[in-house]
Order: sequence, then structure tokens, then C-alpha cells
Amino acid sequence: SCPSSPDIPSSPARPSPAKKVKKTSAPAPAAPKDKVPSQDTLAELRLCLQRARELGTRVQVLKAGAQEAAEEPSPPEAEGAAEQPCGQKTPAYQRFHALAQPGPPGLVLPYKYQVLAEMFRSMDTIVGMLHNRSETVTFAKVKRGVQDMMRRRFEEHNMGQIKTVYPASYCFRQERNIPTFKDNMKKSDYQLTIEPLLDREPGGAVPQLTASRLLQRRQVFSQNLVDRVKEHHKAFLASLSPPMAVPEDQLTRWHPRFDVDDVPDIAPAELPQPPATEKLTSAQEVLACARSLMSPRMEKALSRAALCAAEPSSPGSPGPALPATPASPPTAPAGTLKGVPQALLERIRAKEAQKQLAQMTRRPEHELRLQRLERLPELARVLRSVFVSERKPALTMEVACARMVGSCRATLSLGEMEKHLLLLSELLPDWLSLHRIRANTYIKLDKAADLACITARLACQACAEEGQ
Repeated sequence: SCPSSPDIPSSPARPSPAKKVKKTSAPAPAAPKDKVPSQDTLAELRLCLQRARELGTRVQVLKAGAQEAAEEPSPPEAEGAAEQPCGQKTPAYQRFHALAQPGPPGLVLPYKYQVLAEMFRSMDTIVGMLHNRSETVTFAKVKRGVQDMMRRRFEEHNMGQIKTVYPASYCFRQERNIPTFKDNMKKSDYQLTIEPLLDREPGGAVPQLTASRLLQRRQVFSQNLVDRVKEHHKAFLASLSPPMAVPEDQLTRWHPRFDVDDVPDIAPAELPQPPATEKLTSAQEVLACARSLMSPRMEKALSRAALCAAEPSSPGSPGPALPATPASPPTAPAGTLKGVPQALLERIRAKEAQKQLAQMTRRPEHELRLQRLERLPELARVLRSVFVSERKPALTMEVACARMVGSCRATLSLGEMEKHLLLLSELLPDWLSLHRIRANTYIKLDKAADLACITARLACQACAEEGQ
């Protein structure tokens, strides 16, 4: 031991850092007892001691945080996920519905939202038919018509979701004395009636649900669904690192990592319920309500039945307590990459966020131009092959397009191929030139140019316009 270094730890509580340093360091020859260690060795030991103390403090903080997270109750999302049976899983055609949509990507609605929009269209059609002929619209009629149109179940739950999305579409009431033609439903029973909310006409006549109004209501419903998805998309962008903000009027597609089909369901609104009527369920209640309307013999029999029903009943024992839902483990924070500077990571994330922002606000015409730019390197090679095979200094536009359509891998029409050639001549006027003579347009190509340089220039142009 060294007399000038009293801070060296001798307790076995935190020996790991010092042991690691001793193992990694080269074994030194044993020094005599009267020799004082060098200043470098003392500085190294003090540094190891400081690191060991810092590690011990971090371990205690992490243990305390883990205990607090274990004591906290699990969030409702985790409880809801635990309550769901493991056997019931959403089919793949619903979970990945947005990825299977044809055409250019855009503001695609989730599968369940599109089903709800189709339900509203079918329901509005049935309600319009019944309303236009002055017939009382009931839920039973609408349910039967919608299920026949969609071949899908339609319940009050779905009608509550429609009311949540478009509150100003219908007025719901509970009414009775409505003529019915069913044996299991009486005329005195309450029924849920539906009335479309329409603007009054100037003459005071009853408004009709015309085709234009049906189309307008359908568009309003679809726009409300898109606005709901935009709210979830906005919350997703705010949770990114770094957070992003896109104006809603400039948004043309969702974020690439935004799972559209994972958007939560729409909470159904409350519909009017029939008024609660008093129902007698026991002999004691019948005896209390009709004591003056029955004979003494009947009253005695009901009293005996009430006593017999009350004797075996005992104070209900508390049911077995449900097992507590296990607390969800704390989510471990995403660690940074080892050996990569934090400033470089921030620049990469900012550049990626800028690229995704440009992608989400890109217009359809710009997207079409980018698709053509991606095909230009291949079309340039095909065009040069056509000129080499034809052995002519110039070709007409019709002949060149016809030869390229048959040689290109992409399925393009003659008009699309002509647009690609016009774009190619616009970007590379020194390599491809157009000459209009009378009614024909001739194409002239520089065969001596290096094709690798041409394709490289086209690729650079595509990358430059994609980043805008």
C-alpha cells in the first residue's frame, strides 16, 4: 500500500473497474516496499476510482427508476392489449390495406375507415329512398337494406360511429306506435327512427334527398375521415426525432413510417335508448304493487312465495379477486450508435426529415416527372441502340417511339414514350436534338458521346429534383 494515496478503495463493493484495469495493464515487476509509486500510476488509480464511483451512482439511479416503474399501474393501452385474446388477430388484408392500393400513393384511408364510408353511402341511399316517399325510417329497415347491399353486418355500433364522424347528418329518436309487419315486434314497442337533416327549401316544401345531395354528404363524410387520420398523423410527426410539422393544405401523402391501418377505431356516439319501464321480477315486487287488486288467498300465496325466495338467499360473498394485470416493462430508450458522433447523427436525421417532408408535400405532376426521370437512363441506352441498329443519322419521332416501345422493359404507350423523349431532349440538348421539318419531327443523336457520362448526368438530375 502507498502512504500517499489513502483514497484507494479496499472494500469489495466496487472492485470491477479497478480489476479490469489491472487485468488489461501489463504485469510490472514487484517494487520494493520502500519505493514510492510514480505520479502516473497514482493519477491512473485516482481516475479509475472516480469512474467506479460514477458507475455505482448510475446503477443506484437505474435500480430506483426500475422499482418506480414496476410499482406504477400499467397504462390503459397495455391493459386493453392484455385483455384481447391471443387467438384473434386482424387479417393481413386489413393490416396492410394501405400498402396494397393501386396507383400513386396519397392520402389513403385505413381499411376500417373505408368500410365505414361504404356503410354511410349504403345507409344514406336507403334512408333517401324511404324519406323521399314519406315513409318512417326505422333502424330495422335500414339494417336489412345495408346488409343486403354490402353483404356485411350492420349494427347500432356502426351507426354510432357514423354519428361521431358526421354529427349533422341524421337525427335519431325513439318512437313507438309505428306500424310494423313483424310477429316479434308490437306496435307499442319503441323503435329507433332516423331522419336526415336537410336544409329547408325556400317554398317550405319537404326537402328531398337528391343525387347531388347524396354525393355532397358522401364527400363531407370522407373529408371528415381524412381529417381524423390527419390528426393521428400530426401526433405521429410530433413524436419523431427531430419532430416535423407539415401544413395540412400542403400534405399530399402520409409519412413513410406512419402505419395507416393501425389508426385506432372511431368511438361510437350514444344513440337514444328506449325509456326504462318498470319490470316486476319477483313475488315480493308483485305483492307490493298489486296488494289491493287481488284476493286474500292470492295475497297469502304470494307472501309465502316471497318468504321462500328470501330464505335461501345469503349475503353474497365477494367474488374471487381478479389477478392484477402485470405491469408492462419500461421501454428501454434507444441507445446511440457506438463510435458515431452525435453531431453527425443529428445532421443525418435532419436531412432525412427534410427529404420526408419534401416527399409528403410533393404534387402529383412533380411525382410524374420524377417517375419519368427514373426511366431516362434506361431509355437513353435503348435509344442509342435503336440509332446504331438503324444506321441512320436521324429518325422520325414515330419510328423512334415505335422501336423503343418494343425494346423497353416498362409498358409505355407511344404518347408516353414521346413525352419521355421530349424530356430527354430538354435535359440533354447537346446529346439529343429535335428538328421539326414540315409536319414531321426528326430526332438526331450524338453517337460519339460517352453513354456512361450521359446516364450519370441523368441520375444526378433525378437525385437533385427528388431532393427539392
